[in-house]
Amino acid sequence: MYRLEIRNQARKQILQIPPPHFLRIQKSIEGLAQNPRPAGSIQLKGETGYRVRVGDYRILYEIDDMTERVIIYRVKHRREVYRD
Repeated sequence: MYRLEIRNQARKQILQIPPPHFLRIQKSIEGLAQNPRPAGSIQLKGETGYRVRVGDYRILYEIDDMTERVIIYRVKHRREVYRD
């Protein structure tokens, strides 16, 4: 089982998500601890890390297999997630 680490920026973004989407995202994040590479996850090109789709939202995260950590660094709507 992997340990979840949510960066402060991602934590703030999660708290701004409307309630119906929030619950689905929370469930997906908890699932990453069991399986950090679930079906539908895609390794990002041009950036390090992976992406998981949850409706119109995207969870961007990195996996550290050596220490068994999943580091979530961005959770935003699909039209905003890849902008800096």
